[in-house]
Formats: sequence, C-alpha cells, structure tokens
Amino acid sequence: MLKVLVVDDEPDLCELIAEELKEEGHDVACAADGAQALSMTAESDYDVVLTDVRLPKMDGLTLMRRLRERAPATETIVMTGHADIPAAISVLKEGAFDYLTKPVRLDELGIQMTRLETYRELHRDLTDARAKLAATTGGSELIGHSPEIQRLMKRLAAVGPSDASVVIIGESGTGKELVARALHDRSTRVNQAFVAVNCAAFPDTLLESELFGHERGAFTGATGRRVGRFQAADGGTLFLDEVAELSQAAQVKLLRVLQEGTIEPLGSDRTINVDVRIVAATHRDLRKEIAEGRFREDLYYRINTIELAIPPLRERTGDLPVLVKHFVHRFSNPKSATTGLTWRAWNALEGYAFPGNVRELMHAIEHAVLLSGGGRIDFEHLPSAIKGTQGRRAPSNAETMLPLGEAMRAFERSYLLRALADCDGKRAVTASSLGISRKNLWEKLRQYGVAEMEGAPLSPADELLS
Repeated sequence: MLKVLVVDDEPDLCELIAEELKEEGHDVACAADGAQALSMTAESDYDVVLTDVRLPKMDGLTLMRRLRERAPATETIVMTGHADIPAAISVLKEGAFDYLTKPVRLDELGIQMTRLETYRELHRDLTDARAKLAATTGGSELIGHSPEIQRLMKRLAAVGPSDASVVIIGESGTGKELVARALHDRSTRVNQAFVAVNCAAFPDTLLESELFGHERGAFTGATGRRVGRFQAADGGTLFLDEVAELSQAAQVKLLRVLQEGTIEPLGSDRTINVDVRIVAATHRDLRKEIAEGRFREDLYYRINTIELAIPPLRERTGDLPVLVKHFVHRFSNPKSATTGLTWRAWNALEGYAFPGNVRELMHAIEHAVLLSGGGRIDFEHLPSAIKGTQGRRAPSNAETMLPLGEAMRAFERSYLLRALADCDGKRAVTASSLGISRKNLWEKLRQYGVAEMEGAPLSPADELLS
C-alpha cells in the first residue's frame, strides 16, 4: 500500500484517480493546486505525489522541485498533456519517478503504482541489507549480496574469530586487503594493530629490514633504528600481500620466523618475541608455484591453515548495481550529488568484463562522477576502455551451445535491453519501436527479470539504485 497525494485542478479527474487507487488498496488524498499540495506534504508524509504540470498558484514542476528539497523520500509522477511532454522529460532528469500522459489510462496508472511499490520495497531491502552488512563486517567495505559474496561472508564469520593463518586467493583488484581487514575486525585481535606489507614492493635487500627492522648502522643508509612490520603488528594481524612474489631466500627467513615466533632486527643480536596472526594474499596459484619450484611447500602449509577465494567481479555481476551505487555516493560532492546513471551508461558497465575487478570499477565511477559534474552519469562520462570493445565479455564455448529455447530467451532479453538503451529507457517509445504494446513490453521485462534487474532502472527516472 502506498500513501498517495493526487494534485489536479480538475475535481472530476482527481476523484476518478483517487477512487481507482483506493480500490487497489492505497491511501489517497487530493489537492487542487501546488500550494495546497506543498502544505499537505509538510503536515504528512506521502510515498508519492501524482501531479499535473499545469496548476494554479504553483505549477507541478515547481512543486516537484520543492518536494525534492523538503521531502526527498517522496517520489513524484508528473501528469502532462502531449504538448508538455518535453517539460516532463526535463523534469525526469531532475529526479521525478516517471510521467503519465493525459488522458490518464487507469491500467497504466496501476502499473506505475505497482512499479513504485516494487521499487520502494527493493530500496528498503537494499538499505537493510547494507546496514546488516556493515554490522557484520566491522566497518570494512566488503559490499555485495550475491551468492558468491554471501558464501565468503559465512566463511569469514567462521574463520575470523580464530588465530588460524589464512591465505586469500584472488585476482588483482578483487579486494584481498579488505577481506584481510574483515578477518582482523572479527578476531579477538581487533583492538590491536593491523599491519600490511606488499611483498612485491621491496627488493630482497630491503624486505628483511621492512619485515624485521634494523639498528642504526646495520647497512649503508641506516641512519636510525627502525621497527619492522612484525614487531609493529605484535598482538595483532600481519597482512602479507602478494606473498608468492617473495624470493626463495626471503621465504626461508619468513618460515624461520613463523616457526620460532621470534625476530632479529638487522644489525642486532637481540631476539624479540612476536605474536602475530598471519594473513597472506596472492593472485597466483600457490600449488602450481610449488610444483614449479618457485614457492616452498613447508612455508605454504605454515601460512595456509585456511584458504579463502574471492570471486572476480565478472562472476558476481549481481553485485554490480550495489557497488556502483556505493562508489557514486563515495565520490559525489554532497552539495551536488550525482543522481544516477542513464541506460546507455548502465548497459556499458553491465557489458564490460572488468579485468581489473572492483578496483577498476571504483576508478571508472570516480572518473565518471568527476566528468558528469554532479549530473547524471552518461555513456560519454565513462573511461574509454569501457566505451570501447576491449574487455567486453566474450561467451565461452559452453555459453554458445545453449539449448535453443534458452538461447532464444537470452537473445530476446538482450534485444529488449538494447532497445531500451537506444530509446534512453522510455518504455512507450521502446514499445512503439518494437511494434508491441507498452503492456506487452512490461510483461516481457518482468518475465526476464529486467523489471528489477538488481536495482537497475527501467527508465532515466529510475536512477540506478538511487
């Protein structure tokens, strides 16, 4: 049920719409002009305001803009004659949910209300899910509700409280350090230090000093005493990123420290006891590295009590809308927050393989937010790699041999999405271009799951996860 305010200076039309919506179970009130409507929204909260464009005292477009300032949770649907359609389209860009042309068809009105109910329900579910996620990840930025990420979350919940050594496997950009931090946040060491070191960033001559520290004069350039990462992480967690890049000599020294639980800073004869939990990460297959003689098997078993695999972004596409919204919010200026994505931009993101995974997506959204200048992100604002053909998903052999029925469904779904994108998400225009009714188009969208699309919009008014 929605709480609806109908605003129109034609009493008969207002009453007709109100009666129709009441029969569908909605709570409906009416206002005769924009000023009265604004006053009513100040006294009571409404889910949606259904307003005519041309109104006495205050027109519908001004009303919508005032509502965006005073009641941002209230959605607006604009009713307009054909002559005012350009004005209605312009207001979509300012955040209206959608528009209806006069004379208003009651079946289309019902569809809009159903869409709005679904949209608000999904928005509530997303908000609840993100709140629960934040509560269970200790403030880390692991984001997603796909089955793959949920399985990872369950393993984190089981492994986190222990002191077991963990190896995190994942491609570059998947968020291995975030998983390591999530493990630390769930552990009994949460109030102690989390120290990260990239094993690939230091040559052997410096890595030992970085890990174990050194005394003044230990080597040329050692002008003072330095505490190593192991000692800095004492009592907490030491994250060894890209552990497979360690040389054989460095692996031997690391193994000895892990076996004995002590370190000796360079240039010192002191032995220092350290208590750290080791979390390592790599994008390589360590078993293959062992087989080819590049990684010590005894070190592998010392650091790998538990192995956690992070799926690449291309295997968790259901998380794409959630991640996009997160990064749009993160990089937007609060004073001129980006309002969402156009269909063309969304389709380009959805069709891109993201070889750089979540990190590449983050940089792409930051790039787009900057170029959009606080407006809606369009195709032209995306990085050239996403706009081009490089990195597009190529179907595997298994995908090209789908049963005929599945292949036809996949083609029709893809064709509908392309048609919507070409028509900038306008369903009436899309239906006309396809030679089908708007109702038929809506039914097909629902049939193929496009109506919800994990929070993606059906029109420019439906801002991506807004």
